[in-house]
Amino acid sequence: MNIYDDTICSLGEGPLWHPTRQQLYWFDIHGQGLHTLENGKTRSWSFDENVSAAGWVDDTHLLAASETRLLRFNVETGAQEDVVALEADDPDSRSNDGRADPFGGFWIGTMSKHERTPSGTIYRYYKGTLTPLFDGITIPNAICFTPDKTQAYFCDTIDGLMKRVQLDAEGWPVGNPEVWLDLSGKPFGADGAVIDADGNIWNAQWNGWRIACYAPDGTFLREVPINAAHTSCPAFGGPDLTTLFCTTAAGRVSDADRAKSNDHGKLFVQENVTKGQAEHRVLLS
Repeated sequence: MNIYDDTICSLGEGPLWHPTRQQLYWFDIHGQGLHTLENGKTRSWSFDENVSAAGWVDDTHLLAASETRLLRFNVETGAQEDVVALEADDPDSRSNDGRADPFGGFWIGTMSKHERTPSGTIYRYYKGTLTPLFDGITIPNAICFTPDKTQAYFCDTIDGLMKRVQLDAEGWPVGNPEVWLDLSGKPFGADGAVIDADGNIWNAQWNGWRIACYAPDGTFLREVPINAAHTSCPAFGGPDLTTLFCTTAAGRVSDADRAKSNDHGKLFVQENVTKGQAEHRVLLS
């Protein structure tokens, strides 16, 4: 993959292609920042706490997840408006992976800042209410949705088990999640993921130097190598949604890996990969 932006993110996450603005946004969790490219130049916003993921609300607003809240963020003025608290009473908690679902909801995972205890929860914000869905998660990741709107996927990077769950007609989980793909024991961690228009899952693999693509039945199809060890989350974008983006992280890179590359933490891109899905709009009420 090529480099889309040279900004070094300590923990890049949450790339989002805004379908009406035709513009990519991405976060640096530990750097407490949001970035984009406008007219060929990087534009950044700083926050007073960790920020990790977003969905688009309208042409000028995102629903962004921070460590204490979901907030309505104006990408033109930088104005912020609190929407709902998110584990605001727990100073050890922060948000991580998140994505809008096909029904106007927004799924967001929380986790301990220490990344050692299974204290995380995946929530769904839907029309004004934040509801816990799954708990006991150490590092929630890979939240994504099938094109037919019938299934959601997620994982805990610690155990390497990618799970799926059925959705009802309003996007709520039905029954218990089942293990879809067992990546436990691998030399990489299953991180963020996105599903393309054909239903294939593209998974960024932490410490794997790649994005891996799997068929709906779990069969490995292909990989896209990346010149950074810690790939964290992919996204499809571009005018025809065939461009693949991926965030990476510069933090916790070993000396051996630093000797192999100077590009850890940058945002990567590859055109003409396959057709993705347009990111879904979040309904605030």
